[in-house]
Amino acid sequence: MDHSLRHRISAQVDPEMRGAPGLSRFNKVVVLAILVLVVIGVMETEVHVLRRFGEAMAAMKLVLFTFFAAEYALRLWVAPLNPRNRGMLSYALKPAALLDLAVLITLLMPFLGFEGAVFRLLQLTRLVRLARIGRYSRAMNLVVEAIRSRDTELAISAGLAFSLMLGASTLLYVVEGGIQPEAFGSIPRAMWWAVATLTTVGYGDVVPVTALGRVLAAVTALCGIGIIALPTGVLAGAFSEAIRRAREERSRGHPD
Repeated sequence: MDHSLRHRISAQVDPEMRGAPGLSRFNKVVVLAILVLVVIGVMETEVHVLRRFGEAMAAMKLVLFTFFAAEYALRLWVAPLNPRNRGMLSYALKPAALLDLAVLITLLMPFLGFEGAVFRLLQLTRLVRLARIGRYSRAMNLVVEAIRSRDTELAISAGLAFSLMLGASTLLYVVEGGIQPEAFGSIPRAMWWAVATLTTVGYGDVVPVTALGRVLAAVTALCGIGIIALPTGVLAGAFSEAIRRAREERSRGHPD
């Protein structure tokens, strides 16, 4: 009886042990709890909300701590059933499990009287729990597949962008460095301007003042439009191809 119950719980808790596609009901509740936890973490940084609803949010965090502690215990209990785990200890030492434990600790600390800024910053680790949704999401798998299929093109695009940024920074250092030493007095300083220009953000806090510097800035901006847009086109084509393959696989698996 215990053996059968353990397998049923494993199918609900561990997505890799679930035969049917999609999330189990339990993991849907887990995702909802993670989103609630993130919302609380965001809202409690607003002092007015914290003053008015601080007690309610503290109570909700206590409920969520209890839920996540029970979830963590269940995952440990059923971990040996997954062939990828050699046992409970092997699962507990995995990065995802250690992250879960860190989230539990940061949730518990305020109730133990530790309210220092360092501990509040550590609570930001709970945001990383959202990454767990990617293990259950078919869409996330498509994104990863698309990026991997175009890794060479993306690497070349990144290399071109870095080369253009370095070249522009060097030229502006030579042309403007003596006139604006605070902004262009070194190549690393000039890189801030290059990044803002290439990404077309254009903060305007650092601008060339010489005629030649402005010409170089205009050329850099025009080149940046094409270089920065290049990865977008590469990824768009990769996503389209990945979605097409996924549809073909589904149609072959479920013929009309």
